[in-house]
Amino acid sequence: MDQNNQNNKNNGGGNNFFNKNPIGAFIIFAVIMIIIFKAMSPEGGGLGSEFMNSGSNVRNVSYSELKNEIQNGSVSMVSIGQTNIKAQSNGTTYIAKKVSDNDLVKILDEKKIPYGAYNESNFFTDILFSWVIPLAIFFGIWMFLVNRMQKNVSGGILGIGSSKKLVNSEKPKVKFSDVAGVEEAKEEVKEIVDFLKNPGRYINLGAKIPKGVLLVGPPGTGKTLLAKAVAGEADVPFFSVNGSSFIEMFVGVGASRVRDLFETAKKEAPAIVFIDEIDAIGKSRAAGGFGGGNDEREQTLNQLLAEMDGFSSDANPVIVLAATNRPEVLDAALLRPGRFDRQVLVDKPDFKGRIEILNVHSKDIKLSKSVDLEEIARLTAGLAGADLANIINEAALLAGRNEKNYVEQNDLVEAVERAIAGLEKKSRRINPKEKRIVAYHECGHALISETTKGADKVTKVSIIPRGLAALGYTLNTPEENKFLMQKHELYAMIDVLLGGRAAEEIFIKEISTGASNDLERATDIVKSMVSMYGMSDLDIAGLMVLEKQRNMFLNGGQAIKDYSDDMAKKLDDYVKQTLDERYKSVLETLQTYAGAIEEMVKALYENETIEGEKVREIIKNFEIKNDLPSRLQQDDEKGEGDL
Repeated sequence: MDQNNQNNKNNGGGNNFFNKNPIGAFIIFAVIMIIIFKAMSPEGGGLGSEFMNSGSNVRNVSYSELKNEIQNGSVSMVSIGQTNIKAQSNGTTYIAKKVSDNDLVKILDEKKIPYGAYNESNFFTDILFSWVIPLAIFFGIWMFLVNRMQKNVSGGILGIGSSKKLVNSEKPKVKFSDVAGVEEAKEEVKEIVDFLKNPGRYINLGAKIPKGVLLVGPPGTGKTLLAKAVAGEADVPFFSVNGSSFIEMFVGVGASRVRDLFETAKKEAPAIVFIDEIDAIGKSRAAGGFGGGNDEREQTLNQLLAEMDGFSSDANPVIVLAATNRPEVLDAALLRPGRFDRQVLVDKPDFKGRIEILNVHSKDIKLSKSVDLEEIARLTAGLAGADLANIINEAALLAGRNEKNYVEQNDLVEAVERAIAGLEKKSRRINPKEKRIVAYHECGHALISETTKGADKVTKVSIIPRGLAALGYTLNTPEENKFLMQKHELYAMIDVLLGGRAAEEIFIKEISTGASNDLERATDIVKSMVSMYGMSDLDIAGLMVLEKQRNMFLNGGQAIKDYSDDMAKKLDDYVKQTLDERYKSVLETLQTYAGAIEEMVKALYENETIEGEKVREIIKNFEIKNDLPSRLQQDDEKGEGDL
């Protein structure tokens, strides 16, 4: 800014003739250029030929009369055009239509009368094409460039460096009451709202409000919504921009946009600046060519660091909120106190939080009085706020499709199953052979789930195809999220996954390709037990950590492996041995409960879907009938959901 002001002073403050009168400057420039081009043209004479006889008496005569005048020697000069012939005689100009006559030139030579050619173009036509149209073209180009330069004078070349079009400036109407399921996160940011409303209370105590708050958490948990609620509660301007908007192909553009953003926010202080997906520009500079090393990204990050150090949080507070689901990749200089002083975890909601979120999103939905949102909350363990909002909307769409006046409980349950298992496809034709395989496969999953300690209880078993590939599914939904899992619970997950393949081997006498995903997930669990959780024998890996997970909030992130080839062989042998042992145990359990499996399959053939209560009833009756000790799990043993 200071440099720009100095430049303006050196240029007379922009008040010279050309800046004040751009149109006049253009006209002078255009006229000079056209005159130069006209002077350089082959005809060179410009307009002189059009005015040579402007003061003469003009007469239109026949060609024969004109020829007689020439023969009489009364003509002093002859001009021959494309269609007309002009002759000058004693102050009179004779004009006649041109006739093909080869004798005319001979007569002119004999009489020694000077002659030549002339251009018959109209005066106004010549003015139009030689002056007016070129002038208009020059004027259009000139005004276009001047207009663009005036609009983007502070935004770089043709606005490349401007952030005005990329920043959303608003005063959100979202309040804390609209944000549910993240009570701890709300408490962390409430003091920011209080500071923006009553800054004197903290300044008198000598306290300094955090300059920046980083919201971290899985996708869809409400980080952006929470940031808007802070601005809405404080009733201050809210400037939001996506991190990727700063990155362009030109080096220095991102830094310019950062300067522009903070300059705008300072003018509206107190204000809140929200940068979504800050990991797009805030990646660690130490990553080199692997994750960083981009000159444009580094310059943008450096400018962001400088701007966050450059404004005071006392007089004109500007609070920077940022959101990311990859905090592990952010630069250490960005996370230090004085920049992003505080990291707030916005995690997936618990059971109570899910109920609150469902209530918030369903307040504008016409729900039936029989709707039980607590049951829906139990079915949706592990889902984020965005997933729950989508479930409510899907249920409303289903009710509207069926021409209902209210959203009923079965609509919500169907929406949950859609979100977890995919779209139901009743129209897909399945031959009896495949239907039989799927029925035994899913019943194998269900029985192991109910008879294995630490496994999740069954909610529903279905042989109706869903999603892209699933021909059936077993739904296990715990009431609450689980953040820690014990060794026996991991073994239980493996047993449940292997139950489908084992049921095929026992009852179908041949295995199918339907267990491919189950085997993949079971293998991954065993590998994680060895490489990450230290749950192997001492002669395998012991307490060594062989893999490090890069993404804590994103599933399927790339793991860093650091072990020798010899360790890899031991790992492979242990995984194979463990899976074989668990598979044998599952086979024994299914053989013991073979009669219960047959009853489940019979019920599935009749209804295509059976509830978890029906599954437990069949197992209980079978145990009583065969005098077996009950292996059914109690209601208080609930775990993380697994399909």
